[in-house]
Amino acid sequence: MNDAKDLKIGIIGGGLMGLVLAYRLTQLNATVKVFERESQPGGLSTYYNYGKFIWDKFYHVIVPTDGSLIRLIEEIGLGSKLNWTRALTGYYVNRSFYPLNSPKDYFLFPLLNIWDKMRLAYTIFYGSRIDDWKKLEKITVKDWLIKMGGKRNFNKFWAPLLRSKLGKNYTRVSGVFIWTYIKRLFKAREYPVEKDYMGYVTGGYKTVFDKLEQLLNENNSNIHLETQVKSIKPAEGGGVNIYYEESVEHFDKVVFTAPLNVLEKVTDPGLCEVVNNEQAIEYQGVVCLVLTTNKPLTPYYILNMGDDNSPFTGVIGISTLVDQVQTAGQQITFFPKYIPADHPYWSKTDSELKALFLEGVKDLYPDFDESDIESSHINRAFKVQPLQVLNYSEIIPKIHTKHPDFFVLNTSQFVNDSVNNNSVVTHVNSFVDEYKHEFQSVRKR
Repeated sequence: MNDAKDLKIGIIGGGLMGLVLAYRLTQLNATVKVFERESQPGGLSTYYNYGKFIWDKFYHVIVPTDGSLIRLIEEIGLGSKLNWTRALTGYYVNRSFYPLNSPKDYFLFPLLNIWDKMRLAYTIFYGSRIDDWKKLEKITVKDWLIKMGGKRNFNKFWAPLLRSKLGKNYTRVSGVFIWTYIKRLFKAREYPVEKDYMGYVTGGYKTVFDKLEQLLNENNSNIHLETQVKSIKPAEGGGVNIYYEESVEHFDKVVFTAPLNVLEKVTDPGLCEVVNNEQAIEYQGVVCLVLTTNKPLTPYYILNMGDDNSPFTGVIGISTLVDQVQTAGQQITFFPKYIPADHPYWSKTDSELKALFLEGVKDLYPDFDESDIESSHINRAFKVQPLQVLNYSEIIPKIHTKHPDFFVLNTSQFVNDSVNNNSVVTHVNSFVDEYKHEFQSVRKR
């Protein structure tokens, strides 16, 4: 008589990628255990206790083109908690604020003439329809934007935005960098909401992680938090052993979703090989001041900074999007600064960064009163996204798996995507579709 044997799967990394993958594998009747070294799941999308409420540690938004993410949210039963609000965009330059939310706003934007504005619109329209991203790897973002929209458009509109996002490295990235953003924001919408609407889940991403954990538990699967994996080795007779704390556990299959440097540290050479290129991958990190206040600071969800002297790269007015019931009646505003690995901000204390950023807030908003602050927080992430230099897809480390029961799926291999949650879900879905037959129940006599 034949019966089914559910595969036992180990997943290294409890970020969004690891949790969505675990959920997808339980749908194939596998039993899954997720190993996460931090005290809570989510990775860069995790949550944070702001005192009177819990919300995302870093700012995240769902756009109507995020089809994979939206379908996941609906599939796991959170569709009713998906909220949509009109999100306003502004641009700050020369000590002035300019709205950029309608054709009229762009027409009145004083730094560009009418011909420049037409070329700007064409750049966005054309960029959103490019599919052959490989060509964009061969040209710098500066050269491509000048080619498409002219020098005035680049100097007055694009360059300040690129500098604020990438610092001095903006001249080194390829056209793929800006294409991924244009493509995400302007491709065909997959959710029927009005123009300029953006979304969030009630309770933030904690709601999503809690639901995924619940679904895993219901399928005899779980997440092991605060668990340091020491090594991963092939097992005699097949499968893979994971060594953690004082334990060793055997799995039929293991999928590694954690960062590449961890993979190289803990994985036995018999499982995989990382072929490094001579050119090292550089990463952008982020240092972010988060203020909760009793008064609003900005009317914009996104304020793009065209001011090179500001200590932060933009202003994200979460409370212009999120109902204040979610944040205990307080306003929450993010002030991020994207920086490379060698930036001096990394060596500053939280107190030093708060003082520096608050000076920038007061310079931006002269009427700002520090007595309105309910709480202030500095959040950091050292590796947010790789620097997509010329020919990036050719220089990323190549991961060669050597064992039939070991797999690697992580963001180091994203070559034509920005690292956002929709891309993460899309890559998980593609991975499961490709290897579905490897993870389905096997038969035994």
